[in-house]
Amino acid sequence: MSTLKEKQLIQAEFKKRMDENELLNCMRCGFCLPTCPTYIESGFQESHSPRGRIALMKAVVDGLIEPDEDFERSLNMCLGCRACEPVCPSGVNYGHLLEEARDIINQNKKHSFSAKLVRNTVFKGLFPYQSRMRTMTSLLSIYQQTGIQKIVQKSGMLKLFPESLTTMEKILPKVPNSKEMRQRPDQLEPLGVKKKKVAFFSGCLMDTMFMKTNDATMKLLQIVGCEIVIPKTQTCCGALHAHSGEKNDAKELAKKNISAFEETDVDYIITNAGGCGAFLIDYDHLLKDDPNWSDRAIAFSKKLKDISSILVELDFHKKELSLPSQIITYQDSCHLRNVMKTTAEPRMLLKAIQGSTYIEMKNAESCCGSAGIYNIVESEMSMKILDTKMVNVKEANAKTIVTANPGCLLQMKLGIEREGLTRNMRAVHIVDLLLEAVGENS
Repeated sequence: MSTLKEKQLIQAEFKKRMDENELLNCMRCGFCLPTCPTYIESGFQESHSPRGRIALMKAVVDGLIEPDEDFERSLNMCLGCRACEPVCPSGVNYGHLLEEARDIINQNKKHSFSAKLVRNTVFKGLFPYQSRMRTMTSLLSIYQQTGIQKIVQKSGMLKLFPESLTTMEKILPKVPNSKEMRQRPDQLEPLGVKKKKVAFFSGCLMDTMFMKTNDATMKLLQIVGCEIVIPKTQTCCGALHAHSGEKNDAKELAKKNISAFEETDVDYIITNAGGCGAFLIDYDHLLKDDPNWSDRAIAFSKKLKDISSILVELDFHKKELSLPSQIITYQDSCHLRNVMKTTAEPRMLLKAIQGSTYIEMKNAESCCGSAGIYNIVESEMSMKILDTKMVNVKEANAKTIVTANPGCLLQMKLGIEREGLTRNMRAVHIVDLLLEAVGENS
């Protein structure tokens, strides 16, 4: 519980740092309400809507309410999916307001010893260091490949944890071992005529836990004629930090990435994770007040492109793509759709696969409930959203659910497991499916 002094500090910082013009841009029209999963799943509580949260932020700025636990709870309940932004007639940058508000609260409240230990371990001690991410993933590899996982599952020990975490343990991908993660390329030549020179943002989780998907991404880029540079000095994008109230750390990570990619002299910087891409493309906003970095951040952001966009640009969808007969559907990555504005390209690629049938899922644009670590810290709401999503998945009668973000991929696998559909349905990242579809034709 925040003390009176902490509340006063938070209120003062809200007055100083929150963009009042942006807060006033909200006309309270309500166009955002039907797009907000937490508003719908909470039984239409105004405090769990974008409009309601903006009103609460403005009330704190004006001194009309205290930034108490209910206020903080309202902000924490938000997925940060930013589905409200494309439908807002005033163009309110809700995501920027949310990040600033969370950062103010986090930097001016006293955390418990355990919370501080976890935050320091995750945000300062783990994600910024790829070598440590590899070590953590290596331990998971040992757990999976030595039989320990089966022993733990049979022992019943997992029943001590929440159901969502127990199920998540079952659907984690088979991760690479330490040797595989150390043998990463820093440059790859195109297969055939060179059409573009690109840099690949390999990410932290993507280049460890989801390394095979990164490999598939680079293979596809080679197939369409890209020379690929993979900067060794790149680091975590900083999205998790910024969304969790660690904005200064996110800025430092952004600067490291900008420096790493400035040296590449490429046409594009390619991403394959919607959450990472959306935050990377927002570096221009993150560093807008830093005179030494603002122009460099703008130049960086202008080069960002999702893997599906460059594949369409270089006519991958015109190749001979085929799969065994099946129904395929697509679950949008919220940030890929709402921030990077990439919606048509993934669908164009999937519709080009011969032998399969593409079916558009009802409300494919709505969040699946993953949202970074939201499905861990706000498990109850996350599972409500996932249950609603799975109703639409089953209506599509799809065998394959395609996603474009690792968090979405795990969440959809979680939904399949919870519904007992593992024998009849799978979830897969779009690049893995496309590599499967191009097969020997590559």
